[in-house]
Amino acid sequence: MLRAMKHISAEADRAVLRLLRQQGDLITRAQALAAGWSEGTLRHSTRTEGPWGVVLPGVYMNHNGPITGVQREIAAVLYAGRGCVITGQAALFRRGVPVPPTEVVDVLIPDSARRQSAGFVRVHRTSRMPERPWVSDGIRWAPVPRAVADIARGGPALREVRAVVAAAVQRRTCTVKQLATELSSGPSRGSGALRAALEEVADGVASAAEGDLRKLIKVGRLPEPLYNPSLYVGDGFLAQPDLWWRDAGVAGEVDSREWHLSPEQWKKTIARHSAMSARGIIAELKSAIEAGLRRPTLAIRTVPGKPPSRERAG
Repeated sequence: MLRAMKHISAEADRAVLRLLRQQGDLITRAQALAAGWSEGTLRHSTRTEGPWGVVLPGVYMNHNGPITGVQREIAAVLYAGRGCVITGQAALFRRGVPVPPTEVVDVLIPDSARRQSAGFVRVHRTSRMPERPWVSDGIRWAPVPRAVADIARGGPALREVRAVVAAAVQRRTCTVKQLATELSSGPSRGSGALRAALEEVADGVASAAEGDLRKLIKVGRLPEPLYNPSLYVGDGFLAQPDLWWRDAGVAGEVDSREWHLSPEQWKKTIARHSAMSARGIIAELKSAIEAGLRRPTLAIRTVPGKPPSRERAG
């Protein structure tokens, strides 16, 4: 009898170990019990001074060390259920879109489910589960347009939404049209920032800093420039400035941390321009435009920008 009990215990241990290997050292309470562990064995492993850590309600890690970003995502799926879809910043990061780091994992679940947010998992019940999530490492991820829209509807400032939209479009992970389709298909509540950002990106605004300057240009009552056009002399490509006043032949470049090769370079740019106020920027642009309008028209052919118009160093 004792030998049989030891055999059953060994089989259960091996089954638990297999699951831990498959799931990044993570396992749920239900999985451990289904594998053959007893309630007592599970309580012993997850006790306060025990070898296992409690990551989320009913989700355990087989050590008490720090949890990695990948383990957070696996734990979120184990907690929310296999039918869930990871969205938001985690989904964009997985697709190579530059987004601010976060420990929060946003997951979509059907509105009929009853899971609540817990720990680092933010649960969003929805009647519009993504029809075609993409799968990587056994995890279902929201398409980029949906992930962008979910971030925008979470209530961040317009500048943050603008930066996410521009980054996703520039990296060619989605198009403005796909984002517009997602905007029209989803709830209107909380969509104002996304709508405004899409209008800017559709005009050719390529970065958050350009969006800020766009607002400054409107406030300063300057002529509306073209954003990110392609300039040609004859058939030869000349440049693609951030801003272009065609009639005046004046180009502008935006200094922004997002588009410089390193934070150090960006800091040097800021040091050069730290004394320049918003009023000074407007005055400088106005002076350049007025001077440009007084000279003969330059023989430069302009092709309006269509995002994503180019890749910049990030």
